[in-house]
This record gives sequence, C-alpha cells and structure tokens, in this order.
Amino acid sequence: MNQHTVKAYGDELNQLTAEVARMGGLAEAQVADAVESVARRDVALAKAVVERDARLDAMHRDIEKKAIRLMALRQPVASDLRKTLSAMKLAVDLERTGDLAKNIAKRALILAEGEPMQLLTRSIERMGKLVSMRLRDVLDAYAVGEVDRAIAVWNTDDEVDEHYNALFRELLTYMMGDPRTITACTHLLFMAKNLERIGDHATNVAETIHYEITGLEFTGERPRWNPETDGDLPTPA
Repeated sequence: MNQHTVKAYGDELNQLTAEVARMGGLAEAQVADAVESVARRDVALAKAVVERDARLDAMHRDIEKKAIRLMALRQPVASDLRKTLSAMKLAVDLERTGDLAKNIAKRALILAEGEPMQLLTRSIERMGKLVSMRLRDVLDAYAVGEVDRAIAVWNTDDEVDEHYNALFRELLTYMMGDPRTITACTHLLFMAKNLERIGDHATNVAETIHYEITGLEFTGERPRWNPETDGDLPTPA
C-alpha cells in the first residue's frame, strides 16, 4: 500500500468518525429540544424536532453506506475494522435516539392543546436533563476516545431507571386521584419510557466505545474498572 493510498484510507476513517460525531450532536440536540418543548409547551420547537428527524435518518443511511464501502474496498483489520463497525453500530443507536425524541415531541404537541400540568412536566424535564447529560457525556467520550468516560456513563444507567420508576409511580398516583388526568398522564408516561430507552441507547454507545478501543465486549455484570486501582486497560487478543 503506497503512501497516497495509506493517507486516503486514513482520511476515509477519520471522515467516518467525524460524521458519527456530527450525527451524535444532532441526536443530542433533538433530545434536549424535545424535552424543552414539553417544559415550555413550545409548539414550534416540537414541530421542528419532528421535522429534523429526517436529517438523522439520512445521516444514518450515509454512514452505513460509507462504512460498507470502506470495508469492501479497504478490507480494514484490527482497530481499523473495529472503528468501522463501531461507526455503523453507533449510527443505529443515534438514529433510534432521534426516533424516540421525535415521539416525545409529537406527544408534546398533543399536551400543548390541554391544560398545563407543570408539576408533572417538571418531573419529565428533570429526567430529560439527566438523560441528555448521559448522552452528551458518552458522545464526548467517543469524540476524545476515552474509555473510562464511556464506562462512567455505563455505570450510571441505574440513575435513569430510578427516575423512570419514581415518575411512573407519580403518574399513577395522579391518574388514580383524578381520572380527568388519565389521558395527559398517559402521554407523559410514554415520554418517560422514551427517555428511559434513550438512556439505554447511551449505554449501548458506551459499550460500543469500549469495544472499539479495547477490542473487548462487556460481559456479565457492569464493569467497575478504575484506572487508579485496576491498572491499565486489558489488551485485546
């Protein structure tokens, strides 16, 4: 492989990684804006989130095509192959994250037509900010290639689940106390579930980053690797 070919190959890999990072930025914005549209009862913002989802779908298809082309023409191995496969996997999680954000925005449009339920929408907002923070942190970990930051996100998955369970109980209490709130609370319940699933996709992203960098997959219970106490990362076979 001559020098020109090597440079072109490296450029393709870097471009693929950059496109995944851009897609991640858009997905992150979609989640934040969807939650904001609920909190502010902002119809225009909710509609914008729904419309922007098509861009994420297009980016997913483009990344997948470029990754397949790169594998077919360059036949990457070892870390280069992991980087290419990771790009494809991450694009899937980010596209699904966008779908979930779109679903939240659609329900925000419906809620905006009814009476305000500020106490409950604040609960959604708190959960949304937590999920957005986890998504941002794991995407930052991808951008800088820091596996410990990805693992930190993976280890906090329980926080999102706890928020979801607490919100689920809160919504059920409201529905039992006042049947007139059942419709609105049902929409909020689906929003909370969508946020919980976005948290799961952030966890998937963390697992993919771990695999890309180390060549190893998570197995068994959550890893508790600590660079100060556990030494260096394991070396892939």
